[in-house]
Amino acid sequence: MNSVPALRVERRLAQRYREHLEAQGVWQPRYRVQRCSDGMVALPLVPNCLPELDLRTLQLTVSPGSPISLVYIQTPTLSKRERVMSENDKLVKTLRELLVSRGERWSEELREDIPHSWQRHGDLVLVGEGCFSRLVWESMGTELWQAVARGLGCSRLAQIGRVSSDEFRTPVVTMLLGEDSIVTHVDNRIRYEFDVTKCMFSSGNITEKLRIASFDCTGETVVDLYAGIGYFTLPYLVHAGAAHVHACEWSPHALSALKRNLELNGVSERCTVHEGDSRRLPLCDLADRVNLGLIPSSREGWPVACRLLKQNTGGVLHLHQNVSSSGPPAGPTPFAPLTGRPGGEPGAGAGSAPPQGTGDTQRDVWKGWAEDTAAVIARVLSDISGRPWRTSVQHVEHVKSYAPHIHHLVLDLECRPL
Repeated sequence: MNSVPALRVERRLAQRYREHLEAQGVWQPRYRVQRCSDGMVALPLVPNCLPELDLRTLQLTVSPGSPISLVYIQTPTLSKRERVMSENDKLVKTLRELLVSRGERWSEELREDIPHSWQRHGDLVLVGEGCFSRLVWESMGTELWQAVARGLGCSRLAQIGRVSSDEFRTPVVTMLLGEDSIVTHVDNRIRYEFDVTKCMFSSGNITEKLRIASFDCTGETVVDLYAGIGYFTLPYLVHAGAAHVHACEWSPHALSALKRNLELNGVSERCTVHEGDSRRLPLCDLADRVNLGLIPSSREGWPVACRLLKQNTGGVLHLHQNVSSSGPPAGPTPFAPLTGRPGGEPGAGAGSAPPQGTGDTQRDVWKGWAEDTAAVIARVLSDISGRPWRTSVQHVEHVKSYAPHIHHLVLDLECRPL
């Protein structure tokens, strides 16, 4: 980094001089003020202002008689604002410089055509679809992706399209820079290793993973019906202290990653992996807790989850669902309201954990969904066991929102036989 010209003044007068320099447009905000050992400070200046800088006039204007001199900061330090410049701004700056170097003009239309959000997995960044669609980018080839990687501070770059419609919900990912698609992602001291071209990873679920990590599952047997690469299985084992987890998954690629992640995190001995369709899981009457982390709806797993709960003591179900604030739950098999059904009852946590600004109407929708679900689960449990059950809404957690007005919720439902 080149040296930077600076005005050396008394520390007690630094703010007064700085304000004057800013007003004159000669203050250099990119760098920090440098303290000197003799009670003086060096205020960074814009280099091209030096020919017009009159120290005598400056001194008389700000503080007559105070000692000032022109010095150079040999090792300037970037200001806090410069250091924490948003990644988006850094990307814009890098791409603007690339375009100018190629004789192209920057525009706001191009700014809107670059990604504004992305997922970071170690040294690989995954950008979404719908960006870099304008013709000016097409001729740049690898040079463009190298610039994007430089702007985002990564060495590998990939782009994800829409999730495929196959039964495994395989992501459609194209590697743009680099060939190796295996990544390691660390959340809350848990390592997830997977192939970004083969397995889904939702960064938006971090709050739910942290919530699970805060549970006390000491001595419990947990079943994770939709384990994936271990999104929720691992927090139950690593942080919540579950005695044993049965993890169900049917995607071959996710299964491979799940087994690898259990080994990486040192918890494989406390987990049994079940390969195949969880609806055909040959287990029953063993779970203190069942996690149903499937969206847009986990409803197809409800009968299995009810069968898995311990029949003498019951347990807790964690039911995921996309719920629309303007209508019935979002999903392939929406159900009609079931208010008034016996068995389900709201608890103190019903409708809790809404995002800031949630209106009464939306709260009512969530509360209604929770109570209706509780009633359905009570009936299913009764049908399976041949005796009545009480279901109580412990909590409704808001995980994230989708447009328009669709919310990923988790219902914590306590289920006890009567």
